[in-house]
Amino acid sequence: MNLKTYLARQRRLIEHRLDGCLPPGGKHATALVRAMRHSLFAGGKRIRPILALAAADAVGGDTSLVLPFACALEMVHTYSLVHDDLPAMDDDDLRRGKPTCHVVFGEAAAILAGDGLLTEAFRTMAEAALRPGMNRRHSLQAIHEIAEAAGVHGMVGGQAADIEAERAEPTLALVEFIHVRKTGALLRAAIRTGAVLGAASAPALRQLTRYGEYLGLAFQVADDILDASAPARVTGKRTGRDRVRQKVTFPAVMGVPAARECARGLLAQAVSAIAGFDRQAEPLRAIAGYVVGRAVGP
Repeated sequence: MNLKTYLARQRRLIEHRLDGCLPPGGKHATALVRAMRHSLFAGGKRIRPILALAAADAVGGDTSLVLPFACALEMVHTYSLVHDDLPAMDDDDLRRGKPTCHVVFGEAAAILAGDGLLTEAFRTMAEAALRPGMNRRHSLQAIHEIAEAAGVHGMVGGQAADIEAERAEPTLALVEFIHVRKTGALLRAAIRTGAVLGAASAPALRQLTRYGEYLGLAFQVADDILDASAPARVTGKRTGRDRVRQKVTFPAVMGVPAARECARGLLAQAVSAIAGFDRQAEPLRAIAGYVVGRAVGP
């Protein structure tokens, strides 16, 4: 398959739907809406919603039913970036190659924009769940997956642990604890959301869950490698910040060469987890290779 074409097509589909999830922009939009749109449409790979759609495809599901939940995943992810970039958190001024939300609109507006994106994500999912023809049990399970991944047992808990661990002695156990939650949880939830809404069998859901767990960790290892070794023009954000802030990262624990090998190993495990799937899962295999390849090469 042509991954570049596939990703571009899926991004267009997702961004068209995302545009309708928020109030319209333009000169009559409120500052809050402009701040939300600035962050949501600043670019980005849209990996999480694409993974949700690809997981549904892998189990023969109807991706049109998954699309609102996929968009919700992107809104949750973007809210987390807006808040992570705040001066009280990671204090970043560049994201996706553009000034961060608080730099453009101020801290108060950025906090509210993040709050708005998170809330709109759940409104979007609830609205979809109430539509005729939706399987209510599957919809509720998908909402639960995303809420669990975004909250204290997932992304928020991981960010809290990351802050508490600054300047701590880096260990592999600590870095895995943080990133399974901060990054891995929402990627895992994206896979499980698509699979659940696609009416996956129990064995298929287990296999896809393992794929999501390995991919989530591989994604963070790759991100850490890029921060340690790639310029901002490649990543779209300031690099080298992890080292300056003495963050607990995979390269800090094991060095960049070993981190690259770790990423390759996680990639192999992710692909192996879905070996029993047919060609419908090819996008998942290709995306895993892309996620790791951007940091370690083909």
